[in-house]
Amino acid sequence: MLHKLFIGALFIVFSFGCKAQTVVSINDKNLRFIGRVLMTDSTAELSWPSSEVKLNYKGTAISAIIKDELGDNYYNIIVDGKLIKVLHLENSKKEYLLAEGLKSGKHTLELFKRTESRMGKTSFYQFLLPNNGVILNPPKAQKRKIEVFGNSISCGYAVEDTSGKDRGTSPYENAYLSYTGIIARHFDAELHNTSKSGIGITVSWFHLIMSEMYDREQEADSIKKWDFSKYTPNIVIVNLFQNDSWIVKLKDNPEFKARFGSEPPSDAYIINAYSNFIKSIRNKYPLVPIACILGSMDASKDGSPWPVYIEKAVEVIGDKNIYTHIIPYKNTAGHPSVKEQQAMADDLIAYIEKNIKW
Repeated sequence: MLHKLFIGALFIVFSFGCKAQTVVSINDKNLRFIGRVLMTDSTAELSWPSSEVKLNYKGTAISAIIKDELGDNYYNIIVDGKLIKVLHLENSKKEYLLAEGLKSGKHTLELFKRTESRMGKTSFYQFLLPNNGVILNPPKAQKRKIEVFGNSISCGYAVEDTSGKDRGTSPYENAYLSYTGIIARHFDAELHNTSKSGIGITVSWFHLIMSEMYDREQEADSIKKWDFSKYTPNIVIVNLFQNDSWIVKLKDNPEFKARFGSEPPSDAYIINAYSNFIKSIRNKYPLVPIACILGSMDASKDGSPWPVYIEKAVEVIGDKNIYTHIIPYKNTAGHPSVKEQQAMADDLIAYIEKNIKW
């Protein structure tokens, strides 16, 4: 009898000590995804830089079940508009505590992918709300939509490396602090950041150029194409040619040889390649303003032919809703720093507000 009473007492203590936990499936209609996110029956797969998961909920804490492909991705955890921590994921499926000790009541959580697709994809399985937490209606859609096609500058490559070594490894990359993230927040715009470090229009540091990548749902999958009807931006920004400007001078580079053989491309070839890519964007978005920009690394410095190539390519197209803007050369080594990315954003914001109706 005493034994039964003891077991019963333990059960009561255990029952009162364990409060209910709300499980939120990744396919819950109250979750909001930003970016080219691949949805499966059990996961949401984030690959591109600046991809996001957002949700509103009531509760004092929140966790998530996540698996990272390579264990090399970093996410900004933003609660109620404030960055509270940076999350480094592992390549095993596990539960991560995203936030705790919050005031009771409504909160908005954002998980922002700082790192680009070369760091692999992230699979989200579910969110967990302890202590009877409640999922709420999804965050409202932002007022505007932006799409960027760019390279490492648009990814925030090495933006947080203050050592001067220009390290492109994942701890130092942060698309949130790139000009792309800054302008999106300034304009209260949703952002699709279809960018990859090292990519070009005519040639890249690897065997893939933007015209072969821009229409992919996931960068690593050449078969499955993105459905452009899912997202129509109010403005497209193209910031490319920085990588081309280097590789077209490197005759011994394997990608140079693969694309051009033994002789560098002519001016006409370069202009035509850029023009054709912009035309492909125009075919996807017939009425959307396109800003063809360049900067702020050395392809945009005084005397560089690359701004001229862009201007001539746009002139050939003859579309009044396609614009060119050159961001001044920052005149420092390496990729743009936090301060230099902010300067890029300020320059581009001023140009857009003055010249483009969107």
